[in-house]
Amino acid sequence: MSKSASAAPAARFRPETRLVHGGTLRSEFGETSEGLFLTQGYVYESAELCEARFKGEDPGYIYSRYSNPTIAMFERRMIELEGAEAGRSAATGMAAVTTAVLAPLRAGDHVVASKAMFGSCRYVIEDLLPRYGIQSTLVDGLDLDQWKRAMRDNTKTCFLESPTNPTLDVLDIGAIAEIAHDAGARLIVDNVFATPIWQSPLKLGADVVVYSATKHIDGQGRCLGGMILGSEAFIAEHLHNYMRQTGPSLSPFNAWVLLKGLETLAVRVRAQTDTAAKIADALATHPKISRLVYPGREDHPQAATVRKQMRAGSTLVGFEVKGGKQAAFRTLNALRLARISNNLGDAKSLVTHPATTTHQRLKPEARAELGIGDGFVRFSAGLEHADDLIADLAAALEAA
Repeated sequence: MSKSASAAPAARFRPETRLVHGGTLRSEFGETSEGLFLTQGYVYESAELCEARFKGEDPGYIYSRYSNPTIAMFERRMIELEGAEAGRSAATGMAAVTTAVLAPLRAGDHVVASKAMFGSCRYVIEDLLPRYGIQSTLVDGLDLDQWKRAMRDNTKTCFLESPTNPTLDVLDIGAIAEIAHDAGARLIVDNVFATPIWQSPLKLGADVVVYSATKHIDGQGRCLGGMILGSEAFIAEHLHNYMRQTGPSLSPFNAWVLLKGLETLAVRVRAQTDTAAKIADALATHPKISRLVYPGREDHPQAATVRKQMRAGSTLVGFEVKGGKQAAFRTLNALRLARISNNLGDAKSLVTHPATTTHQRLKPEARAELGIGDGFVRFSAGLEHADDLIADLAAALEAA
């Protein structure tokens, strides 16, 4: 492979430019599009070179579970976009979360996490970690005093989503990072709902950022992927050997698809955010909706925090349909453009009923504590015309 096309310092370029050119490698064929290297392994010119690779004395590739040219391009582009020192990709978003949380920890360590998070993330914190002797405490992520009280001498990691899934609470990343650091812990932030276009957790004080690349980064419903970004020390000391030996690897084909998705990420997220804002405004006073949550509106409960740490709102809108589960189901079933799915961040508008899907494993009282009512709906704006989506939602709400 030839040297990167982004030989100039990435900091010179704005995000849109990094999304197109960051990390690009070209082979001797000089291809315009990034090369797709579908190979499991690599051959060596000599036994001595093979030995040097395995010792880490030669920077070449060894095995695609460890590294691969296409995967390396995706990782480099994400590193440059996020402004991180280093990063590693993973097979899925949950592989990224689980690896970032679990790999640095040992039996006897303690984790503090916000209660408001994706159901699978909560499973990792509440159910998986204790099996390995790692304790956890869940707090109201909006209450800084709860974060402070939860810290212990053995607290090593804090974890949060912001905005949260699915109620779109916006947590104060900078303040929580300060609490974590005062206790000698690291802060890991799941930045999926904000995307790297609208929020930069590392600049706010977070130590590690994770993404489900399945969502906005692919953005077209094609493949799975995940990404972990942080310092060189974190990646080298905690992730490199763990991922090499356990193998939660991203496939080269998926990495290539995600590279193509990154090229249009800024364009898509901006358009989807504009549409989500229009939908939120249109539904805010709808008589069949009892509560609407959108980070870009002044009536958002954490509007001041949104202004402080986000560059814009989100591609998602949350709202509570009056009449509970039955009314919400009638609304979802009546939609003609937005489709029922548990995914988000797609070019197609998608709608989810969290109480029976992403958060169904939680007990009713736990869902109520998080604000996930039986009538709550999560709407992910796509690339359709905003007026068509608003008309679709208005017609569907008549069925409620």
